[in-house]
Amino acid sequence: MTARGHLRVLLGAAPGVGKTCTMLAEGSRLLDEGCDVVIGVVEAHGRAATARMTRGIPSVPLRRVRHRGVELTELDLEGVLSRTPQVVLVDELAHTLARADGTAASAPGPADGPLVGTGGGARASTGADTSTGVGADQGLTKRWQQVDVLLTAGIDVITTLNIQHIESLHDVVQRITGILQRERVPDTVVRAADQIEVVDLAPQALQGRLRDGLVYPAERIDAALAHFFRLGNLTALRELALLWIADEVDQALTRYRDENGIESTWEARERVVVALTGGAEGETLLRRGARIAARSAGGELLVVHVSAQDGLRAADPRALARQRALTEDLGGDFTQIVGDDVPSALVEFARSVNATQLVLGASRRGRWTAALTGPGIGASVVRDAGDIDVHMVPHAAAAASPLLPPLGGALTMRRRLLGAAIALLGGPALTAGLSAGASPESLTSDVLAYQLLVVVVALAGGLWPALFAAVLSGLSLDFFFIAPLRTISIADPLHLLALALYVVIAVLVSVVVDRAARRARAARRAAAESELIQDVAGSVLRGDDAVQALTSRARDAFRLDSVELVEADGTILARAGASAGAIADASDGARAQRVTRIAVSTDAELVLSGRDLAGSERRLLQVLALELATALEHGRLRETAQEIAPLAASDRTRGAILSALGHDLRRPLAAATAAVGGLRAAGPSLSPSGTAALLETADESLGALSALVEDLLDVNRLQAGALSLARRPVDPAEAIAPALEELGLGPQAVSLALGHEDAAVLADAVPLQRVVVNLLANARRHSPEGMSVRVATSTFDGRGEIRVIDHGPGVAPERMDEIFQPFQRLGDTDNTTGLGLGLALSRGLVEAMGGELTPEATPGGGLTMVVSLPLAVPPRPLEGGA
Repeated sequence: MTARGHLRVLLGAAPGVGKTCTMLAEGSRLLDEGCDVVIGVVEAHGRAATARMTRGIPSVPLRRVRHRGVELTELDLEGVLSRTPQVVLVDELAHTLARADGTAASAPGPADGPLVGTGGGARASTGADTSTGVGADQGLTKRWQQVDVLLTAGIDVITTLNIQHIESLHDVVQRITGILQRERVPDTVVRAADQIEVVDLAPQALQGRLRDGLVYPAERIDAALAHFFRLGNLTALRELALLWIADEVDQALTRYRDENGIESTWEARERVVVALTGGAEGETLLRRGARIAARSAGGELLVVHVSAQDGLRAADPRALARQRALTEDLGGDFTQIVGDDVPSALVEFARSVNATQLVLGASRRGRWTAALTGPGIGASVVRDAGDIDVHMVPHAAAAASPLLPPLGGALTMRRRLLGAAIALLGGPALTAGLSAGASPESLTSDVLAYQLLVVVVALAGGLWPALFAAVLSGLSLDFFFIAPLRTISIADPLHLLALALYVVIAVLVSVVVDRAARRARAARRAAAESELIQDVAGSVLRGDDAVQALTSRARDAFRLDSVELVEADGTILARAGASAGAIADASDGARAQRVTRIAVSTDAELVLSGRDLAGSERRLLQVLALELATALEHGRLRETAQEIAPLAASDRTRGAILSALGHDLRRPLAAATAAVGGLRAAGPSLSPSGTAALLETADESLGALSALVEDLLDVNRLQAGALSLARRPVDPAEAIAPALEELGLGPQAVSLALGHEDAAVLADAVPLQRVVVNLLANARRHSPEGMSVRVATSTFDGRGEIRVIDHGPGVAPERMDEIFQPFQRLGDTDNTTGLGLGLALSRGLVEAMGGELTPEATPGGGLTMVVSLPLAVPPRPLEGGA
């Protein structure tokens, strides 16, 4: 049987970090050492440096596939298998295969796809094509499946992968970049690799490579830097890649320790475990543990709370919730485990996570309690911890409680009374029955009969009825059946031993019964609590009102007459059942007084009317109160946001647009006034040509003024809801070309890079043209002499973009929002040209069309204004390679 090949994965944080070059360099090294290496597929994407590195390495010709009229190339799996090399180089592990039948395809474009969220790409062939069939890869849809076939055939594979294509990180990457990665590799495939190596490059260096044209063509650099290749995105992805590989190394170390039975602590990194009881000292312990972990680079804070299986060591849920939140603030991980033996559970957990230090609070028990009950948790942990350092942290609650643990069982009073009744009635009845057939030979059976009575009483009633039955049985046996009869005297020491055995057996059976009752009660309570929390969560997830759902479920779960959530001023926020006032009116005085109040927040409380609640029920109600407080806060924030949103939008649009229009009214009005004043002052002495010039100036100014007033009225109607823009599919070129013509700008002044192909955006053509005119005029005004303005269009994530790029002085990042404020020139004192309708008006018009107008820094200096509008028909996301 052929041994499976070895898989080596070169993992990168983003496209362009050098994964493919590293793979080719390793292939050249192995080739120089005499290894049989071939190139299966390399995605060069037009990069000359990458293509040069393929020279000298043998390759298997790629297989060509026509998909939707486009000829694509793919790895020829059958050709590689027939070639049987020792090592094959396979680029882009996450790539989706192009099929001739069109069932799965990679569309043309760069493989890592940061701009469209896919990884497809036209393939850079490293040899002539000789295959057109599907062959060995029949039915395969992903490149990682092809790699698995190669590994099964005993061929070693070196491949590349970006962190954004790992399945478990998909949602995280989407939140960071805003891009849906459709090509993903299962974690099991990556983790099964024999070697995983991170190919790292600093984000600033990667941006430099991008600006130098070493990653993407020139027409795509601006959009790439503005979206996927932002510094923040690259930094986050880099950290994600390093953390993922660190976790993989940690798991590999754990597997090695498990496989080799190593239980001792390996201090590869400092792991500090803080044990919480849910008491007031928890915050002190957490901060001490965080400081210990922070003293070492890469230290890790782990927090654990041990809950008893019977639920009797229940912590204060509010305190535990606060400590869980503090754990998250300190960057730690919170874990809750179940175990009756707290010291053993703590030590076992610490060893399972390879902890190096364990932080405990000093014992709360007083000296007498410790002397009577034996060593506490701290002493037991120190004894069992072995090579784990244990820190005993003093706190205010240490040794503050001198009380012994309460005595008592888990059985109900009803069962205890039943046990006592069996002892009182069964004892005399058994004695009467045994006395009828008493003989010296029957003593053994008499003893066993009384012993059976003791066991039955213990099973029914627990400890105290069983002890009573044991003493009663011993006395009855001695009085009626052991010589001398009818006397309470014990002549034989063995009889005294029998009486003691009665008591011991009664205690042992009672302990077993008591523990069984505790377990059953804890199981029922846990099941009920779990069902309650599940029902509440389900109600919220189904879209029900969270506050009302929690209130109603609390009433049903605890069988109350009513539950009300009341504000401090008496306003009822939610109610389940009849009102507390109605219950008080309809009930007797004793019933009316059974009202429980639980604080939910500083200005709200739960009012519960009905039966008295047990302690365990009150603890669960505290948990529900926390959920209610969270739901109330979320509801208030949502209401505030809903109230503010229309006002903020109205204020922003009205203030920006109307003020900018008012600002623009001054220039044409001043020009018209000056022209009319000149005509009046000159009178008949003015030449006909001078008169015509002044009239033309007045006419143009009054026309511009009329247009501005019309715009002002339109905006007022828009704000009042009486005017809506006619949004329809518009080709961005339909707005750009007339804007250039209006401004009289030629090819020397403006360079075009229209990359939207036939895509159309939803907009009103006339306002969109006006926005482009404003942006072009502003860009031309600030561009250096002799340098053209660049206008580029593109599509991204269901939106079309128009980018107006200048290379002027630019705007400081912290002041970019100021350029949209009316009358704001950022120090510019040139009042001859004005700002037209201004950037404030442009942003208002774009937002009214459902789009966004955002400023960005131009790479190399300058300002880029980006108009983003929804596409009329969003394109179907493309599938592609990694």
